[in-house]
Amino acid sequence: MRRALAVGVAAALVAWNNGVLPALRLSSRGRATAGTSVALGTVGVAVAGGLRRDELGFGHVRSGAVWGSAAAAVPLAGYAVAWATPALHTRFTVPDEVRHDFAEWVGAHIPFGTVVTEELLFRGVLTALTDRAFAPATARAVRAAAFGLWHVHPAHIAGDSVPGTIAVTAAASLVFDGLRARSGSVLAPALLHLVVNAGGALVLRRIQVTTGTREVPLPPV
Repeated sequence: MRRALAVGVAAALVAWNNGVLPALRLSSRGRATAGTSVALGTVGVAVAGGLRRDELGFGHVRSGAVWGSAAAAVPLAGYAVAWATPALHTRFTVPDEVRHDFAEWVGAHIPFGTVVTEELLFRGVLTALTDRAFAPATARAVRAAAFGLWHVHPAHIAGDSVPGTIAVTAAASLVFDGLRARSGSVLAPALLHLVVNAGGALVLRRIQVTTGTREVPLPPV
């Protein structure tokens, strides 16, 4: 029963991000809001169903902050070097157009629609369920597979390699899982996740500004 529940939730997450959410045809703001709402609702159901705070990674805040900050310092240092070194800018694949809603994207969509949503769902609820149902190695594999497949539709829309995206995000899941296990807190992977995503967006924005890339209008919300 526990295994069926864990696998079922993993499959539901993949279906949500690749089927249900795209079918709703929401704006970027709407997708972020929907994702955050689903994550919070899922956590509420999980708590009501008997999952404990420590299983969900909601304890050990200080440890999570320490481990997360230490891990986040690595990409942060790399982005700082890239930001300050124009010669490195040619190594980045930069979109031809600048998002008109860039500030909202970095300030709200990434922190809540991506980081909070994914960390609560994967390092929170799915971690608790898979850790109850499987041996540690199998639990990590299930989460990595689900996290990789979660990104199929976004990769397709962005024109990225779908197999490559699955492989990279599955590997990222293992790193995030390691931080979650070491710190005992979902905060640690969330901090690393935030810096990787928001930092990358800021560096690309910097390159776009210096190269004079044109801004595109924000679609109606």
